[in-house]
Amino acid sequence: MTIHQLSIFLENKCGKLSKVLDILSEAHIGIIAAAVADTSEYGILRMIVSDPDKAFALLKENNVTVSKTEVLGIVTDGCAGSFARALENFTKAGISIEYMYCFSVNGKSILILRTNKSVEAYEVIRKYRLDYISSSDLEHLMTC
Repeated sequence: MTIHQLSIFLENKCGKLSKVLDILSEAHIGIIAAAVADTSEYGILRMIVSDPDKAFALLKENNVTVSKTEVLGIVTDGCAGSFARALENFTKAGISIEYMYCFSVNGKSILILRTNKSVEAYEVIRKYRLDYISSSDLEHLMTC
């Protein structure tokens, strides 16, 4: 049920993002989803990749500041209000969403989120029978 996400600290300087992408590309590691949160001086690149363990090791070897975290993936139909209905269940349980991003594949929308209470979040998924996706399921989505 858990997805392994890489969080990469990037200085807002020309070429920093390209360096990370080149490292992954040379190792034939696919990017499934990515989001950037930034300030004027730095950014945090959050990525789900086809081989998170290999990517983590390669980035560390290349002196890139990277961490690996666990996030959840909720699958919805992508219709208006589907994210709101899914997240409402977490709100009812008193679980805050620390951050989220989404992407679509094969007609489904996938909401990636990190909560302040992981164990309780899993219970919400079970209790409300939310459709979820795991790291291995996401890796199988890669077609190249």
